[in-house]
Amino acid sequence: QVQLVESGGGLVQAGGSLRLSCAASGRTFSHYVMAWFRQAPGKEREFVAAISWSGGGTRYADSVRGRFTISRDGAKNTGYLQMNSLKPEDTAVYCCAATNYGLGPRPSLYDYWGQGTQVTVSS
Repeated sequence: QVQLVESGGGLVQAGGSLRLSCAASGRTFSHYVMAWFRQAPGKEREFVAAISWSGGGTRYADSVRGRFTISRDGAKNTGYLQMNSLKPEDTAVYCCAATNYGLGPRPSLYDYWGQGTQVTVSS
């Protein structure tokens, strides 16, 4: 089992930045791919970004590429999502997730999920 806890969400104006954290405990988190998903009210869960266990491979949704950066710190068992140039359409609950099955964008590939943290971007 892997337990994931997100933090760092909040209210920010458009054009601002936030950094989300995902603290992992349980099984060795460094063996897992880590990803971020988001879900806005009335919409389906959306893939945001994923990073390989080594940190050498990343994948981003087109909507965030160039603005968001995913990273991880193995020594701290923590993953991060740096979000810059935020837009109102980035408003959502952001969840981190972990899987053994590669950098796929489908939520069904991920075995472990955090509870999420709210990000609200005002215009």
